Amino acid sequence: MFEATTIDIAPLIPLWSIGLLTGIAVLAALAGALLRLNGWLWRAATALLIAAVLLNPSLVDEQRDPLPDIAVVVTDRTESMEIGGRSGAADAALEALRTLAERDDSLELVETEISPSADGSLMMDAVNSALAGVPRDRLAGVVAITDGQIHDAPPDANAIDLEAPFHQLMAGDPGAGDRRLTIVESPRYGLVGEPAVFTVRVDDDAMTGTATVTFRIDGGDPVAARVTIGEDTSVETPIGHRGANVVEIEVEPGPEELSLVNNRAAVSVTGVRDRLRVLLVTGEPHNGARAWRDLLKSDPSVDLVHFTILRPPDRQDTTPIDELALIAFPTRELFAESLEEFDLVIFDRYRRRGIMPPLYFDYIARYVENGGALLVTAGPPFAAPVSIYRTPLAAVIPARPTGFVATGPFRPELTETGTRHPVTAGLAPDEGAEPWGRWFRRIDATPLGGETLLQSPDGGPLLVLSHAGEGRAAILLSDQSWLWGRGFDGGGPDAEMFRRVAHWLMQEPELDEEHLSAVVRDGELQVQRRTLAQTAPSLEITWPDGTGETTDMIGGDTPGLFTVERQGQSTGLVRLRSGDLTTVAALGPLNPREYADLAPTREPLTGLVEASGGGAFAIGEADALTLPQWRRTRVDAVMTGRSWLGLQRNERFIVRAAERTPLAPALLALLLILATLGLAWRREGR
Repeated sequence: MFEATTIDIAPLIPLWSIGLLTGIAVLAALAGALLRLNGWLWRAATALLIAAVLLNPSLVDEQRDPLPDIAVVVTDRTESMEIGGRSGAADAALEALRTLAERDDSLELVETEISPSADGSLMMDAVNSALAGVPRDRLAGVVAITDGQIHDAPPDANAIDLEAPFHQLMAGDPGAGDRRLTIVESPRYGLVGEPAVFTVRVDDDAMTGTATVTFRIDGGDPVAARVTIGEDTSVETPIGHRGANVVEIEVEPGPEELSLVNNRAAVSVTGVRDRLRVLLVTGEPHNGARAWRDLLKSDPSVDLVHFTILRPPDRQDTTPIDELALIAFPTRELFAESLEEFDLVIFDRYRRRGIMPPLYFDYIARYVENGGALLVTAGPPFAAPVSIYRTPLAAVIPARPTGFVATGPFRPELTETGTRHPVTAGLAPDEGAEPWGRWFRRIDATPLGGETLLQSPDGGPLLVLSHAGEGRAAILLSDQSWLWGRGFDGGGPDAEMFRRVAHWLMQEPELDEEHLSAVVRDGELQVQRRTLAQTAPSLEITWPDGTGETTDMIGGDTPGLFTVERQGQSTGLVRLRSGDLTTVAALGPLNPREYADLAPTREPLTGLVEASGGGAFAIGEADALTLPQWRRTRVDAVMTGRSWLGLQRNERFIVRAAERTPLAPALLALLLILATLGLAWRREGR
């Protein structure tokens, strides 16, 4: 507590009235002086005395308690501050400010932190929250201890109503070099089988020239390319499948590195198919032909080309050709010129009738082995001498007919493999539910490989899927599946089952029998491994920080599905391997803003520092620390120097007691006014 004496003015009438009356009196006195009138001086003195009385001045003696000033300290605790000795330097600077506040009773500290965020280093929320409880007239200054990588810095002090200096203590070595990779432009969607174009940029503080950039899709084999440092470069990578394709891009380490984290980036490109082209060839009209046509036409992503052989060459018909509403079957156009344009070829109850030469069947077999898809829906002709199995197609058809056609009612059922395979998994009737409807004919055959998913009660195969070279083939050994679609005897899951078959044939990864996938939900890594085996290989996890672990995958209620759940560690891409399968998943954002640039900088906060009269001081790292001196300065003084930073003194206080003494007592003022008036009259009377 201390004493202070001040003069207080408490005017008896408004100040403007006092000023007006005093001005008139002064003008009258000046006029009297110019005219050499007697008594003008005493009349002027009288007017001034009256003005002093009206102002009612008092001498005030106060007992004051000083209020300490408040300095707000914002410490950056985001990921970039963990590089080198930045975090240690920040701790040392914060401790120095705490020591200053402990030694100076007129200074208090309010501490806050910048926490990690998916949107980068967001300082202003922390600053505004701290300032909300600080009276502005007691604010000594704001000190930001950070490497300068701030992503929401305002342009100047007016943006946060700051009437005190804003200082930056910049942690980190400003002269350190670093190489960084930036994805300038990337597509969100890409056509399956077509290249996606990316624009990347490599910046390096320590060198020029070129650098090697590698690309991986879903953790696969890397593809390398050379790019020019400091320039935007366009590169292409193929989109392999529908759905999310995670493209990892990595540049080789440079001669100087702050961290390798910003040498990597990743984007997720959603693969889409540009309309699936399906060729359906029906060998003869039958009840199931329309069912297949309707099933394929119901999918809006499918462009269907359908031919039905109505009049084979060996059929006698006296109707003139020009009177038939038919066209010749375009075998050459379909199977020699345009076959590669189709994603799936279906032969429905097709028989050899001399329409297609054997060479065209060889074309189809090679089409499958080179990555195409073939589905055969067999009827009685498949068991006859006219079977398409007696063509070069036998190289890819996964079942060999025995020549026997079984007739009579039976209910199709899933095999043990079928309960695990994603094409048919989960389609079996629930326990206690009605069984699938009956079929009445199947073509007996011997599976040659692949997986049998559907069978008759006596074990005869009904649906067989297999890989053929780079492509896939399937055969349905019955022409009675249309009964399910008609709801006969309770029906069955024909639409869903054969939709899955078609998409499996077109190599949709979600339907692969061996598949590894991972997602991150609420920071938890959830991995799924699908396999036809009874057990799944162990899962190898490589976290973004390079640490790894191996764990067993756990089976659940769903046959063939194994899972692992782990709480995510750090931020970035996590690599996963189970057997020969690999994939990646993103923990947090794919390309965190926090890692985009790791070099210490003053630039983002320059506008705020300069507008507030503050300063920026490089404090280095923990092993080479340089801290500024702190000074308490007047409000209107300079707040920064070469080696020091200032926190202003606001000199605020609370008045505990006050004693008021009038400087113009009424009786004394009246006597003085009468005396000056008397002297004026006496002077004028001479």
